[in-house]
Amino acid sequence: MRFFNRISLSTPESVELEFTLAGIGNRALALIIDYNILAIILLVFWGAWLLFFFGLMSYLEQLEGDYSQVPYWLLGIALLASFVIYNGYFVYFEVVRQGQSPGKRIAKIRVIRDDGRPVGISQSVIRSLLRAIDDLFFIGTLFILFGKQEKRIGDWAAGTLVIQEETGNPSRDRRFSILQGKSSDTPDNNNALGISKEAAILAEQLPEIADLSQLLPDDFAVIREYLRRRRQMAHIARTEKSMQLAHQLQTLIHLEMIPQGTSSDHFLEAVYLAYQRQER
Repeated sequence: MRFFNRISLSTPESVELEFTLAGIGNRALALIIDYNILAIILLVFWGAWLLFFFGLMSYLEQLEGDYSQVPYWLLGIALLASFVIYNGYFVYFEVVRQGQSPGKRIAKIRVIRDDGRPVGISQSVIRSLLRAIDDLFFIGTLFILFGKQEKRIGDWAAGTLVIQEETGNPSRDRRFSILQGKSSDTPDNNNALGISKEAAILAEQLPEIADLSQLLPDDFAVIREYLRRRRQMAHIARTEKSMQLAHQLQTLIHLEMIPQGTSSDHFLEAVYLAYQRQER
């Protein structure tokens, strides 16, 4: 059996990222925690539903009419609500909390797409709907144990991976490793990247006008890799890539408008600096 398998991914921006796969132990721990939380939520829901059910039926008994079908309708609605709660629990946390349900957060693991990007609602819904099949006769466990990428059926269908949140090393704490040309995030290195004074000023303002918490370490890695390589890029290619990344980041951090007179390169430099300061 393999332990601490690592996998290399290539992002749409052609940046290589390396992650450690979560493994069956961490995934089982996360699932046990999540199922216990879900059990409490469902117990509270069914307790409230029973109170409502008996109260409604007691009221209907005092009225004239045939309400014999009401219990069946109420039961159907309750079962449907339970299904939504069960699947919605995982979908909500994985999408809103960037791939981490409460159990995954405690176990220090995270769901990502096959290209290293955060999971979206479609991927999370597919994973959640196929969870019952994976749990049946421990089919998902067998897939994880004997699959090279440690994916259950839901992961294969959704195009996702479950990785560890690595700790103990500053670069690993940020959960990425640039395989080509690694460099440290020091002031000297920032100077080597050609960070402008305009970007430094904008970086001070960004935490107030944008939501930098939406940035993931691999987003930071993409920005850094562009800043490192831009001087070797042809002018047209550099302009196109800079504008593309700036637009994606503007949407990601919920920035209404890039300040007037700020070039896309200066904006990327500012986001780079702002995120770097936030993580220290």
